[in-house]
Amino acid sequence: MLQDLDATLRAMLGDDEAPESLRAADVSFMTPDKDFKPAQDTVNLFLHDVQENRSLRDQAPLLEEAGDDSFTVRRPPLRVDCTYLVTVWSHKTGAVRIEDEHRLLGELLLWLGRFPLLDERFLRGRMAQPPPAYPIPASVGRPKEGTGTSQFWTALGTPPRPALSFTVTLALESPEPPAPVPRVREVRIEPTAAHPRLRGRLLEDVDGTRQPVPGVRVEVLEAGRGTVVGASGEFTFERLTFGTYTLLVRRPDRPDSRTQVEHVPGRHVHTVVLPPP
Repeated sequence: MLQDLDATLRAMLGDDEAPESLRAADVSFMTPDKDFKPAQDTVNLFLHDVQENRSLRDQAPLLEEAGDDSFTVRRPPLRVDCTYLVTVWSHKTGAVRIEDEHRLLGELLLWLGRFPLLDERFLRGRMAQPPPAYPIPASVGRPKEGTGTSQFWTALGTPPRPALSFTVTLALESPEPPAPVPRVREVRIEPTAAHPRLRGRLLEDVDGTRQPVPGVRVEVLEAGRGTVVGASGEFTFERLTFGTYTLLVRRPDRPDSRTQVEHVPGRHVHTVVLPPP
């Protein structure tokens, strides 16, 4: 995809509507280090930063109709900012070189600034086949906050020169194939307020700490229903309307224990603590 982006930018600078000086210049994507010495006027686009655009991140899956009474679910594309450092290089010398480079850089700024979204006529390779489902935004002359070019030029071992920052945001599709899902045939809604779940934990005091009591039977006397406490002391009774209930704990080594609970909205979980033997 990145090589297709390079080809797209090359086509953009060579378009018939571009300024003549840009169309006549060579286009390079090489690193502009101390060994970069083009023999003719050149626009250099050095791709120096590629990272996710988190402000455009979309975690919601995309649902598409498959046409055979089913749908497919695929992951949303990854939105990636590709940032180029753009410089111009004249083959002339002295003051004439500086004048030519400044003029070419100004024309380049105006031309790139005409396209906040890349025109489809520039697109090459996979960027054009099929036409993109998402617009391709671009911004020019907006370096990232807190970044400078002085260390960059020092690392390349070459004197600093005027440059533009040019960022194109791509939408990279997930390589995972879409997952088929059946069409929903029926939706059944049962209000939880009418038949809420009564849950709780059965605990006992052991050496000053409360420990779960697994394997013990708990009954709701008013409903005539019972269950066995789980390994963590948890118990559950499904579909009990709100009201006052008596929880009966039957334990072979101790007398039965009764606890009254108020099963009301906002209070579905009840902790029952057995009295000491």
